[in-house]
Parts: sequence; C-alpha cells; structure tokens
Amino acid sequence: MRRPVIAGNWKMHMTCAQAREFMAAFLPLVADMPNDRDLVLAPPFTALSTMAELCKNSPVALSSQNVHWEGSGAFTGEISPSMLKEHGVTYTIVGHSEPRKYFSESDEQINHRARSSQANGLIPIVCVGESDEQRERGEAERVIRRQIEQGLEGLDADLLVVAYEPIWAIGTGKTCEAAEANRICGLIRSWVGSPDLVIQYGGSVKGGNIDELMGMSDIDGVLVGGASLQPDGFARIANYNVA
Repeated sequence: MRRPVIAGNWKMHMTCAQAREFMAAFLPLVADMPNDRDLVLAPPFTALSTMAELCKNSPVALSSQNVHWEGSGAFTGEISPSMLKEHGVTYTIVGHSEPRKYFSESDEQINHRARSSQANGLIPIVCVGESDEQRERGEAERVIRRQIEQGLEGLDADLLVVAYEPIWAIGTGKTCEAAEANRICGLIRSWVGSPDLVIQYGGSVKGGNIDELMGMSDIDGVLVGGASLQPDGFARIANYNVA
C-alpha cells in the first residue's frame, strides 16, 4: 500500500525567526490531520536546527533541500548525510529542476546523491520533469525516462520517493492537468517496475487543485513550493480530502 507524502520545499525562504512564526500558526492546523499520510517540510539548511526543535512531537518530518554523496571532505557549500541526520532529517530532495538548471547537475550526480542518502538511512525525493520546449517537441517521455534510468540506477524503490515536476509548471501558475500528471506518474511506475513506488506530483500545487490531484490513481502525494510558505494554505494541502 503506497503511503502519500505531502512535502513542502521552502527553497531560499524562511529565516529561523520566520520558521518559528510559521510553525506556531501551522501546527495547530494539522493537529487533526488524517494519519494515512506523511507530512514533510524542507527548510533551508540554516533553519534545520530550529525546525528540528519545533517538529518534536509533531506530525512534521524534516527534509533537506540537497545532500552530498561524500561523508566529509573539501566540498565547499555542500552538506553531508551525517550533518543532516544530526538535525533529525529523514528525507533529502535531490535532482530538483533548479539545481539542474542553475548548477548544471547531471543525472549521474543526482544518482550519487540519492545513493548516498539511502546508504545513510535517508529517503531521497528524486525530482524529474521536462521543460516547456521539450514537451512542445514531443520529447517529454524520452527525457523523463532518461532521468529515471540514470538517476535511479542502483536505488531501492522501497526507500525512495519520485517527484514528477514538469519544469514549465513550477512557479509559473500553470498546472499540469491532473489526468496528464497521473498518466506520467503511471509511466514512471512502470519504467521503474515497482508497483509500490511512491510518486508525487509537483508544479503549482495549491488548495484549489489538491483534492483532484490526490484523487488520481497514480499520484501519491505532492511536492509543493510557493504554497508551502503560507501556514493556512499548506495546511489545506496537508488536510486534503478525496471524496
């Protein structure tokens, strides 16, 4: 049985003070959240210690926004699995479209990050997705399949989350139609060959479309950006209701 994962990626937002303010408003709103789903927040590295304290005895698990594949070393600006675990982190986001775009992260590097996560007891959330131009050229499925085959090589599908995030729908206000997102998620599951693989959708997810998305047969959660920065908005997403 696939257990949905509702994750919020704060990206480069939220100071420690802002994180405290957010959690003070947010936690009461998810106190009665159904226990059939997992709730995750990915703050910036600087807020991890604060968030670890705030998340104690709450339904919120912590994720990092990236992780390095080495345990230590001369890797300026990077962070190791042991550093993350010290702060109670249980998930790591890897392969997000922004590091892919701005820092030229390759599928091979993403695979190293995901493998390191699993080897150290962390669950990677591996992001895949096509650009607007790739979709227009009819290359969406080929691009995503390549990302899956190279990025997921050697990973344990039982300790993994895949997030399908069409790049053209991230932060643009455009949302992939629920039926199309569901179709792609189904293809990913078939390519990986694991019926129990948890697959999220990400891309302009909000309170107005969460129920429809979560009602789809192959969507097992969401990876939320902007809408996770508002306590009431993200609480609505976390408390989704599928009729």
